[in-house]
Amino acid sequence: MSYQITVQPSGRAFSAEAGETLLDAGLRQGLILPYGCKDGACGACKGKVVSGTVDHGKAQTHALTDDEKAAGMTLFCCASAQSDLVIECKQLALASDIPVKTLPSRIEKLDKLAPDVIEMHLRLPANERFEFLAGQYIDILLKDGKKRSYSLASAPRDENMLELHIRHVPGGLFTEQVFSTLKVRDILRFNGPHGSFYLREDSSKPMILLAGGTGFAPVKSIVEHAIAKDITRPMFIYWGAKARVDLYQNALPEKWAADHANISYIPVLTEPAAGDAWTGRTGFVHQAVLADFPDLSGYQVYACGSPLMIEAAKRDFAAQGMPEEEFFADAFTFSTT
Repeated sequence: MSYQITVQPSGRAFSAEAGETLLDAGLRQGLILPYGCKDGACGACKGKVVSGTVDHGKAQTHALTDDEKAAGMTLFCCASAQSDLVIECKQLALASDIPVKTLPSRIEKLDKLAPDVIEMHLRLPANERFEFLAGQYIDILLKDGKKRSYSLASAPRDENMLELHIRHVPGGLFTEQVFSTLKVRDILRFNGPHGSFYLREDSSKPMILLAGGTGFAPVKSIVEHAIAKDITRPMFIYWGAKARVDLYQNALPEKWAADHANISYIPVLTEPAAGDAWTGRTGFVHQAVLADFPDLSGYQVYACGSPLMIEAAKRDFAAQGMPEEEFFADAFTFSTT
């Protein structure tokens, strides 16, 4: 059974399943309600039930008192609908309405994952909360107004620590600094989130997640978010790279696939090194998808990689039935200026 939830004063509406929290239902359908701990403890998601009845769930008494309950208040992160509802919410946004911010951040960690890939962790100020959708990116702001865009590899639940995967571009204005002079505790400014490449949680279609090189970063964000939200849609992860060393976090998707029955992982190499002893798939990664899925009409595709990979995938997947509206892509380019 599902219930209709109408939000005032915006007039927007969404549906909630029996037993589903109002917050989870809104997020699942691309609407962002205010929230903090998601555990009934902080009170950040408190709002009023104008009409209808709710189960208050695991709301803690210090965050929602008996007097507040009697006055019609509830915590959206805990409350589930027992009827159609009209609620008042101080903030309600669509995905496109998530605020774009410019924030300082401190480099928390720099780990070399491969000879030409560094994992950078950025810690946000303690009093700042940064909202984003799984798959989106930020712009690192450089001197003279220049910027470099990087997909967020962390899931949205990690709002105070952002993870980036940065590939070394010889002569690159920013990546040369990352691989030579930048160090832990240095301050970087960024702007975001940006991009329409993000997980569509309102679909039940199986997903094909196609990554080329560091295009694995937003795929990681999407998969970790899906796991955290108990999204059990089938996910087929295809990661294409040149040689074995370029699958710089190979153990991670292997673990996802081992731990979750709905996740499959297929790495594909174009030029395995002599010492790789590679027995897996070879060739172009999107062609591996074509070989495995002769009919793509029932799937969603999330693809991130070079413009050539994206263009080829979009063209060839369409020829095998992929609906254009179910193909979501993020093509990245490298710049040295």
